[in-house]
Amino acid sequence: MWSVVLMGVAGLLIGGAISFRRQGLPRFISISFWVLAGMSLLGAYLLTYGL
Repeated sequence: MWSVVLMGVAGLLIGGAISFRRQGLPRFISISFWVLAGMSLLGAYLLTYGL
């Protein structure tokens, strides 16, 4: 259940990163959203396989 929630959060973070990039905001905001999305996907993977 929580892995699905984390994957949804990752999708929202990726959408936010793309949106912020198109709006011309500073690059570190977009990069931080990509990093958070990656961490969310990693957490979902770890929860799914119980590592």
